[in-house]
Amino acid sequence: MAYPSKPRRGSMGYSPRKRASRQYGRITSWRDSNSSEVRVQGFAGWKAGMTHVLIRDNNPHSSSARQEVRKAVTVVETPPMSVLAIRGYRMTPYGVQTAGEAWSDSDSGPDGLMPRLANQSRGERDIEEGRKPSMRGGRIPSRSDSSSDAALEALRNADLCEVRLIVSTQPALVKSVTSKTPEIMEVALAGGDNGAKLEWAIERLGGTISLDDVYQTGQEIDVVGVTKGKGWQGSIKRWGIKLLSHKNSKRRRQGGNMGDFGTGYVRKTIRQAGQVGYHQRTELNKRILRVSNPEESDITPAGGFLNYGEVTNPYMIIQGSLPGPAKRMLRFRDAIRPRPSKPKDDITYVSTSSKQGV
Repeated sequence: MAYPSKPRRGSMGYSPRKRASRQYGRITSWRDSNSSEVRVQGFAGWKAGMTHVLIRDNNPHSSSARQEVRKAVTVVETPPMSVLAIRGYRMTPYGVQTAGEAWSDSDSGPDGLMPRLANQSRGERDIEEGRKPSMRGGRIPSRSDSSSDAALEALRNADLCEVRLIVSTQPALVKSVTSKTPEIMEVALAGGDNGAKLEWAIERLGGTISLDDVYQTGQEIDVVGVTKGKGWQGSIKRWGIKLLSHKNSKRRRQGGNMGDFGTGYVRKTIRQAGQVGYHQRTELNKRILRVSNPEESDITPAGGFLNYGEVTNPYMIIQGSLPGPAKRMLRFRDAIRPRPSKPKDDITYVSTSSKQGV
């Protein structure tokens, strides 16, 4: 008689389950677009918290068609992002490599919004002495060692296969975030040819891009974030394996064995204790229910969001839950596996009742 068996639990595609290297996600692939209009494909914001809304289901094929449905939503605060530089890529026999960068010479952007601190010239001294510029003091140092005009001309003459933007967040505009050091990241451009993308990026170099320039209500996006950390946990909580029999000697919350004798070492597929949480995860096809401004409609509940406070910048209402705790920075990109478009749902009510448990 054969031994009973069942499929293994969990996906080995997420292994090894180790801590993320930083508090915000990294995006390595972007969606291809055949659109003629150039636009930015990514953005970033801070998770404020969750609430619930009532939406009118406009899908005629749904069982709740034309009825009000209650949905759990997540509110993300998304202040404008500064455009720091343009980066071009070229195709080589060894793959895609950086062709050059053109950084903004203007002092507008994050420098004008950051507080004037005592160590604000540290980054400029690092550049003059040939060291990597420092990010201390919540300020992005200017790249005074090269001319942006010469760099832009070199990008125009290069044989580019892709053009992207180097942008930074503006945490100084967010009251609830303690760290005021901007996070620098790269976002892709979609639509048009590389020449059109380059000229579009040159026009916005040194300026800012807002949420309205990137996403619209009803659009589906991918959310990349780092989950809430839970520290070192045992194999039962980490992998969901079965408890051993009560007749087992000395232990119950561990695996039955560590593998065969012939291998001579413990395989990586053996489910053992280790880090749980604080992993980078990507949520696919999350629907934007509203892109709005606090001046148009107040989203902050009575008493503020739990562990966050008030939302004072433009925000997004996204259907469902998102990875990470409050104040965790999330990154967004165009849906890389888009689904067929659905009718736009109308929000009829947004709950602003207290989330403090009263």
